[in-house]
Amino acid sequence: MPPPPAPLRILVTGATGYVGSRLVAALVGDGHHVRAASRTTSRTADFPWHDDVETVELDVADAEQVARAVEGVDAVVYLVHAMDGDDFVRVDREHAERMAAACSRAGVGHLVYLSGLVPHGELSDHLRSRLQVEEVFLGSDVPTTVLRAAMVIGAGSTSYELLRRLSERVPLLTPVPGWMRRRLQPVAVEDVLEVFRAVLATGPRDTHYDVGGDEVLTYPELLALYADVAGLRRRRVLVPGLSERLVGLACARISGLSRTEVVSLVASLRHDMVCQEDVVRREVLDPGFEFTGVREALVRSRAGGRDGTAADGDAQAAATTDPA
Repeated sequence: MPPPPAPLRILVTGATGYVGSRLVAALVGDGHHVRAASRTTSRTADFPWHDDVETVELDVADAEQVARAVEGVDAVVYLVHAMDGDDFVRVDREHAERMAAACSRAGVGHLVYLSGLVPHGELSDHLRSRLQVEEVFLGSDVPTTVLRAAMVIGAGSTSYELLRRLSERVPLLTPVPGWMRRRLQPVAVEDVLEVFRAVLATGPRDTHYDVGGDEVLTYPELLALYADVAGLRRRRVLVPGLSERLVGLACARISGLSRTEVVSLVASLRHDMVCQEDVVRREVLDPGFEFTGVREALVRSRAGGRDGTAADGDAQAAATTDPA
């Protein structure tokens, strides 16, 4: 990837979240001036990149804080999702509208948003919310690039932790709903970071890109692959008639993760979560770029490292600061 002509001033919202904390490290390593935004700036002191960034307090529900955060930056990376309430679809849209308006007034030159793949058919609330936010940004007068990804593999990501905890905590006989035999196209977090870096270096395109690895699996195949990597003996039995909500609630209880978030993610598994195009390879990434294989991503995510947010660490690894 060619270096940018000059360092950029980049606001990263959700800087203390899973993807944000790793992206900040990568952007600092590229020589950019990063403004790391989070609801509580004291949290950033726990990250290895803290002394190399400008920190700012940001609640995207506060118009004044949003206006201050975007002032004087070249680009904004938007990594905010309000999935901790029953009304998150409306809240997410309102937050996006507030951010787009502030970026427009401040003359921000590039807005980059991490969205989700958009499958055919009726969307779950989780996917519908992501799509609404990207439509707000692409419909604004702020030059915008949207990255669409399905399951992001990396220790500490919600999708990976759900996969890991279900695999390790459910006994030998694992019931799998029949409707979960859909296909998905996972992507390693280190590859997501590479796409972010390339998009920021080359500038806005006012479009969206599907981002996925080279392998397409069914969810049962992914469970089997994880079990193999982890050395677990698991037998999966397809069970018809289980509702999405029932499965989602059960998965949330077993995993200990957020009920609202897990129920939304599980509902998305009714769709084929695969890329509809691969334009990102031709227009954004270097020729010959190779995505990390799913097995390698799982192996490295399980390796036990805790340097995932360090500039010289492995982004696939966990970090002590990962969201609970």
